[in-house]
Amino acid sequence: MPQLLVRNVTRDVVEALKRRAAEHGRSVEAEHRFILEEALRAGRDGFWQRASALREATRDRISVPSEDLIRQGRDER
Repeated sequence: MPQLLVRNVTRDVVEALKRRAAEHGRSVEAEHRFILEEALRAGRDGFWQRASALREATRDRISVPSEDLIRQGRDER
């Protein structure tokens, strides 16, 4: 399995990671892995939730091709 090395982490971040790992009964390495997985999963899932909400909010709106809007903006100058 690949490994990941994180350099130049401040001492306060390392200490916070150690405390968090202890609170969750995990090793520092396991806690670090958990945080990375959660952050990446949240980013991916959050995008799809926001995209779905945007599609729903704009479902019945009339869409105008972007080139028409650009042309209109140029014509108004």
